[in-house]
Amino acid sequence: MMRWGRIFLGGACLGLCLSAEAKPATERPNVLFIAIDDLNDWIGCFGGNPQVQTPHLDRFNTLGGMVMFDAHGSSTVCGPSRSSLLTGKYPHKTGVYGNKNNLRKAEKTKDLVTLPQYFSAHGYHTLSRGKIFHKHSSGNKKDRDSLDHGEWAFDEWVYERGGVSPAGKQFPLNGLPPSKGDRSYHSIGFDWAPTVGNDETLMKDYITATWAVEQFQTRLFEKPFFMAVGFSKPHLPWYVPQKYFDMYPLDEIVLPKTIPDDLDDILNKYGKPVKPHGTWRRVERAGKHKEAVQAYLATITFVDECMGVLLNGLAASPYAENTIIMLWGDHGWHLGEKQKYGKTQLWQESCRVPMMVKVPGVTPKRKRCDGIVNLIDMYPTLLELCGLPENPENEGRSFAELIHNPDMKWNTPTLTDYNYGGHRVYDGRYSYIVFTEQGTEELYDHKTDPMEWNNLVQEDAYAAVKARLKALIPTQREPVSPQGQ
Repeated sequence: MMRWGRIFLGGACLGLCLSAEAKPATERPNVLFIAIDDLNDWIGCFGGNPQVQTPHLDRFNTLGGMVMFDAHGSSTVCGPSRSSLLTGKYPHKTGVYGNKNNLRKAEKTKDLVTLPQYFSAHGYHTLSRGKIFHKHSSGNKKDRDSLDHGEWAFDEWVYERGGVSPAGKQFPLNGLPPSKGDRSYHSIGFDWAPTVGNDETLMKDYITATWAVEQFQTRLFEKPFFMAVGFSKPHLPWYVPQKYFDMYPLDEIVLPKTIPDDLDDILNKYGKPVKPHGTWRRVERAGKHKEAVQAYLATITFVDECMGVLLNGLAASPYAENTIIMLWGDHGWHLGEKQKYGKTQLWQESCRVPMMVKVPGVTPKRKRCDGIVNLIDMYPTLLELCGLPENPENEGRSFAELIHNPDMKWNTPTLTDYNYGGHRVYDGRYSYIVFTEQGTEELYDHKTDPMEWNNLVQEDAYAAVKARLKALIPTQREPVSPQGQ
């Protein structure tokens, strides 16, 4: 597989401008597969935060980008979530539980046909730029080009480039003091600051968006295409131009609702309550919750601007009316809820993901669909929408029928895994969480407690609910696949 990244792709298409009347060589639909890293439901049309400014994603909804309001990930960490949705297998079936588990090295996944490979094998031209697979080291730490980005899964892959340094040299730039023994301080780079200058066009995600637009508007694809575009923001660190911070004045920031004793009713096998997240404790001590929320909001609005470039570019191209758009985030993100910052764990803020789907001529405008879906369901759904044969390895459930009839009942409980022995089953109202290694159990009623403040697992009145959901928890799990590969 040749690596493309330093030359323009397209050969004879270089400089070619397609007229508005030009059409693809086949009527089979194209696919634009968009990943946004670490984005939660803080999008205007999702209602996750009334302060957020996401005009482009909101406009996408008005033009047929249907909101899949009750979508969830099959894991709450980048690597296993992406490996799962791209292979169609749950983490507990593969042993790919963490970011250090490379699916190409894991015994249960190394020979699976990933989603883009399946499309390529069935007549599509697949191409990609940005983060789709979670990248892994191939052994040579000094050579960044030796990293495994998942380029092997595409007919055409472009190395992402771009970026602007933050304005400052005293790290962390947010001024949070390090905490002794706080591993999260080093592991996730929890920092925010404006970048040098005020130009988003130099940022990596913006350049990725313009690359995709160039493909739409300068190439005549001989096959239908499957284009995967990955945006890395709002993943940490939150370094974006100052103008995005200015859109959210600090004195106007409203924090997510929390309660001080939130974790007291979640007891481990020793009868001790779980502790607040280390990063949350750092922010709490520094009194910078508003600054953290401001930075996350600013970074979301930046990536929304990139989405605007991408969606407007497709709309102005010959492929606008024959391209399915599947937009997704790989997991949720906490901004103080459950005394936590970041992803991981199995609470609603980590499990629930943003997902939007547009099928030209099918999905209605300004529509919200409340059916329960999972990221692992995207693989079989896209196959069905594009008329490709089923992949018998897929463990997800196609929701193509739901897309055609978004008001139908669609409430099969969905599963999310986190690490070995961590599982969450959600049925649209109740969420049951268990960590077998730590001995914790939780049950929440989202109808009366959407913030998951009251653990009902010991309440007799909910014993039947607990038993019903507990019966859906996996009892057999693959051991953790080799790490550091």
